[in-house]
Amino acid sequence: MTQRTSGVFRFSGSASIALFMTSCVSAVGFLWPFLIESPRSHPQWIFALALPFALVTLFASVSNNKLDSKSIALLAVLSALIAALRPLGTGAVGIEPMWFILILAARVFGPSFGFLLGALSMVLSGFITGGLGPWLAYQSFAAGWIGLGIALIPKKLSGKKEIIALIIYGICAAEFFGIAMDLQFWPWALGTDTQLSYLAGAPILENLSRFMSYHFLSAMAWDIPRAIFTALLIVISGKPILHTLRRAHTRAAFYTPIEFVQLTNARRD
Repeated sequence: MTQRTSGVFRFSGSASIALFMTSCVSAVGFLWPFLIESPRSHPQWIFALALPFALVTLFASVSNNKLDSKSIALLAVLSALIAALRPLGTGAVGIEPMWFILILAARVFGPSFGFLLGALSMVLSGFITGGLGPWLAYQSFAAGWIGLGIALIPKKLSGKKEIIALIIYGICAAEFFGIAMDLQFWPWALGTDTQLSYLAGAPILENLSRFMSYHFLSAMAWDIPRAIFTALLIVISGKPILHTLRRAHTRAAFYTPIEFVQLTNARRD
């Protein structure tokens, strides 16, 4: 009996196309304030409706991509863990312990698995906390992209260099999530009477300037603490958790095709 080991899960061609298309829809959903100049155009409701359908389409495509039972079980366990960790930071400024688990798991099991883990964790968390609404699809894509972005870290890194790279990535991921959430919240958060408000029909540069000012003020309270907390958790527990996840990966032998070879007894002289 021989075994060949490989990664837990990788997107096929069709699933990659679905990921690309749904990501384009979600990216427009985040960036529409800078793309629409007509003061009568308020397309946020279109994307609020389109994003959940795009997410369902992506999950349906991936579900037909031959996920084996062990991968599904691992995805379910880690998603439940991350969803359980997320409410622990509720009410605490920037204290969100979920991100370091997502980043470390994506590092071990691959960016494709990381995308699914991030997106599903957010959906499950929404059901647990009752945080269901149009923002959930935005959160799911943002978390999924963080899991997918782990591909930017070279696979050959190990030891202290790997931990340092993960710390830097964790800081960038915390900032990225903050920007993404501010983008979907900012257009209708402040009304139209402040210097930081979104102005329908204003030039792109003016709205961009207003958004950056708004984000800087919110980042001081949320993104910076989130980045520091995520980095500290990776520093403290990154090495042992990576070791544990890699050991689980090896023992489970994900996607290991088994070939049965008939053995014959040698003739005795």
